[in-house]
Amino acid sequence: MARCLVTGATGYIGGRLVPELLDAGHDVRCMVRSAGRLRDLPWAGRTEVAEADASDPERTRKALEGIEVAYYLIHTMGGGKGFAEADRVAARTFAAAAETAGVRRVVYLGGLTSGEASSPHMRSRAEVGEIFLGSGVPTVVLRAAMIIGSGSASFEILRYLTERLPVMTAPRWVRSRTQPIAVRDVLRYLVAWAGVPGEVDRSFDVGGPDVLTYADMMHGYAAVAGLPPRLIIPVPLLSPGLSSQWVGLVTPVPPSIARPLVESLRHEAVCREHDIAEYVPDPPDGLIGFRDSLILALQKIKDVDVATRWSSASTPGAPSDPLPTDPDWAGGSLYVDRRSRPVAADPETLWRVIEGIGGENGWYSLPVAWRVRGLLDRMVGGVGLRRGRRDPRRLRVGDSIDFWRVEEVEPERLLRLRAEMRLPGLAWLELSQTHENGRTVYHQRAVFHPHGLLGHLYWWLISPFHGLIFGRMPRNVAAACRKPATDD
Repeated sequence: MARCLVTGATGYIGGRLVPELLDAGHDVRCMVRSAGRLRDLPWAGRTEVAEADASDPERTRKALEGIEVAYYLIHTMGGGKGFAEADRVAARTFAAAAETAGVRRVVYLGGLTSGEASSPHMRSRAEVGEIFLGSGVPTVVLRAAMIIGSGSASFEILRYLTERLPVMTAPRWVRSRTQPIAVRDVLRYLVAWAGVPGEVDRSFDVGGPDVLTYADMMHGYAAVAGLPPRLIIPVPLLSPGLSSQWVGLVTPVPPSIARPLVESLRHEAVCREHDIAEYVPDPPDGLIGFRDSLILALQKIKDVDVATRWSSASTPGAPSDPLPTDPDWAGGSLYVDRRSRPVAADPETLWRVIEGIGGENGWYSLPVAWRVRGLLDRMVGGVGLRRGRRDPRRLRVGDSIDFWRVEEVEPERLLRLRAEMRLPGLAWLELSQTHENGRTVYHQRAVFHPHGLLGHLYWWLISPFHGLIFGRMPRNVAAACRKPATDD
């Protein structure tokens, strides 16, 4: 087992690599600018933490003391004219510090380029790889194209473009070929190099088994996500700058990130060799294909694990799952309606009202609005409000309540319902309570994950009615708590 240092531990790859290394039995030290950013990560207590900036020679050298394998996962996303110089300085500083500290191997995850015809962003990543290969420390450079997994910026752009645009006039780069790779395979390669013996000092192209155009990937995403086939019409007029602005209009990915990625998409990114298999053999079933990597990336939505998928305290169960440190725009679109209200009652009384929701007790809101919603659901083949509930006072996981299904019950704390009405997406209603400083507070959260453009339109159309449906609930729940309780 090796003593490893991981830079960029709060980033997309680093945050997923650390627990993989720990599970493989390696000792891990995380090098971050601020230790506080690791606070919400469940594995943070199992690691050492060194605060350092890669451009600071002395602090970087101290962070590397006693380290055998150092993972360099730092790069700038083109945030200004000086990004290439910033990457160059940080790489040279880190390489020199690694040599001084006696590190036996540096592992760098770079980008798969097509030589001179590449974007400034990809040229900078290639230069960083050359800096490490030219240093005094044996270095393994893994060159990957698009990484498929929830939270990967390239994947998120693919997700949003496909989900939001059933018809798209697209730049010519939708015809460029690329060789995407599943995040699980990237992490498998990275972890393996902590244990490969000998001095290896070279770069390796890494990619999945499929070579596809961007248009192919959009069609593939639509098929896996259950969306209608997308119509993609390439046009020759969009420059990289215009393309990034267009992506910015359609997706929530920031322009500073979208632009370098869009510039990279103009050029092919296909592996020219697979020599890495000589050192890290392929799995018995082979590398994960594009379709299967999409299924893994979207699995949390299909599993409907809303607590894991959208809680800030989430603990990912697999590399494809989201992390608390992922940016807000990662993980697909999500609409949330949150409301809270103090309640003049003890927690037991409030919980009795929460657990008694639906059926004959109603939804503590405008009754006619719920009846109309139930009628509309019946008209399109849904269950409507006719199911009621099994028990007027008690709930258990799996119970039906009108057009909801009980997904989670934590007595006197949380009730989570999943919608079973006909919707262009997935919806949950979460009712909970807290008791702090002698005050009982009711909390309510409606969550909607849209499916395709129709899902977004649905949310925007019904948003004006949320005040009638969800806005009245906290007030009426509080009023219900003041009514005399009946005996069980």
